[in-house]
Amino acid sequence: MLRVSNIKISIDEDPSIIEKLVIKKLKFKSNDLVKYYIYKESIDARKGNINFVYTVDVQVKNEDKILNKHIKDVVKIKELKYEGVESGTEKLDKRPVIIGSGPAGLFAALVLAQRGYKPLLLERGLDVDRRSEDIDLFWKERRFKNNSNVQFGEGGAGTFSDGKLTTRIKDIRCRKVLEELVNFGSPEEILYSHKPHVGTDILKGVVKNIRNEIIRLGGEVRFDSKVTDICRVDNGIKSITINDNEVIDTNIVVLAIGHSARDTYEMLYERGVHIIQKPFAIGARIEHPQELINKSQYKDFHNHPRLGAADYRLIEHTSNGRTAYTFCMCPGGSVIASASNEGQVVTNGMSEHARDKENANSAFLVNVVPGDFGSDHPLAGMYFQEKYERLAYELGGQNYNAPVQLVGDFLNDRISTKIGSVKPSYEPGYTFVDLRECLPQFVTETMKEALSGFDRKIKGFAMDDAVLTAVETRSSAPIRIVRDDETLESINTRNLYPCGEGAGYAGGIVTAAVDGIKCAEKIIGKYSNK
Repeated sequence: MLRVSNIKISIDEDPSIIEKLVIKKLKFKSNDLVKYYIYKESIDARKGNINFVYTVDVQVKNEDKILNKHIKDVVKIKELKYEGVESGTEKLDKRPVIIGSGPAGLFAALVLAQRGYKPLLLERGLDVDRRSEDIDLFWKERRFKNNSNVQFGEGGAGTFSDGKLTTRIKDIRCRKVLEELVNFGSPEEILYSHKPHVGTDILKGVVKNIRNEIIRLGGEVRFDSKVTDICRVDNGIKSITINDNEVIDTNIVVLAIGHSARDTYEMLYERGVHIIQKPFAIGARIEHPQELINKSQYKDFHNHPRLGAADYRLIEHTSNGRTAYTFCMCPGGSVIASASNEGQVVTNGMSEHARDKENANSAFLVNVVPGDFGSDHPLAGMYFQEKYERLAYELGGQNYNAPVQLVGDFLNDRISTKIGSVKPSYEPGYTFVDLRECLPQFVTETMKEALSGFDRKIKGFAMDDAVLTAVETRSSAPIRIVRDDETLESINTRNLYPCGEGAGYAGGIVTAAVDGIKCAEKIIGKYSNK
């Protein structure tokens, strides 16, 4: 296989010409081409022009003949494929249990099922169809359900997000994740796009298809099945309890509970599983007109159909030693009500695949460290989050309205009285407040200073009418369930595999899914599937 880099086309050229350009660059006849596919697509926006730049993997009839030409940007590569690990020999007495059906749990279960281990996947929430109905009722009618919401249910919190698939890790398992997502209904472009995303509308179908495949391969998936207890004997897992009344004997558990399973954190702590504090970040969601972001990022090309809605990623180190940054930016999306407990307000962002809504939104966060928690208790960060989520609920009117303040008023310490050119997208509603009342002082001070820096990078970012909606607290888990670097088991509980975002080992859909695969591999490598 040959990898051909730096195939460049203008924004107005159709990608169908890539094949012709590859043939021209390799200096051979078209009938010598066996197949090709795009490995990577990126955008070059330098010098006032926008071009698409492609890296293409090409199979030809005579590689050596082409390589002997020493053509620039052409190299021979070994086609990398995810191979998995060899099955172990130790007898598997009971089927593996996976707790949680977010990306980590889904992919752990999928890989185990593909290798014949017939896992049991437990999800405290509901299947994605019933879950979607419950979330709509919450957003429209304020009818909140504890175990069926944006945080809990099939697919995890990522199902109601932008479906962003960017990651900084270099791991062949990332390719496995993307290929499986395509197999189960995601657009093929995620395999090569420089900023791949799926969108919540497509993700709902994808997670359902993965579930059905796990079942087809002999696994079992159970919803409305909350793990309420674990039994540890001789520092190992003996059994788990579901919904306080059903005991399942198992000695292999993948713990992929997500970053909002606070009652499960408390149960694990009480049962002696080793947990430590971890830094995270809190702040608010910020909304702008998507048109403003498009113009800032794409200039004269901002309405071009090839480009779609623009995104951004900003970071600012402020004078108080804190860092403010944007996170989980949702182009053409909505700010959504994402509470996982009654009497609390939590915000997040979501986009559909088309990203065609009027507003852009992003988390606008400030780093929080264990020293801010006021306690050395392992769960102190979780209680820190809860404090500000309750404050937001009370300030919003105790009806799940979110606290809102316009940026111009936020910078001048006054409560907003009316909406300007940016209409808040949060449902079920909002209440004007002073955000200093529902966020720590160091957070609001850092946000104020960062806004001017962000505005220098994206003109208009600090516009008076931009909307801040509070609070955003779930950027990552506030704890880490400590595991052994080699075996991936809890350091004090054998055969318990803390996994994904909820255990403190991932930061997005792909990294969580990869972590789930890694934990599945450890089980496969130790046990026989016979």
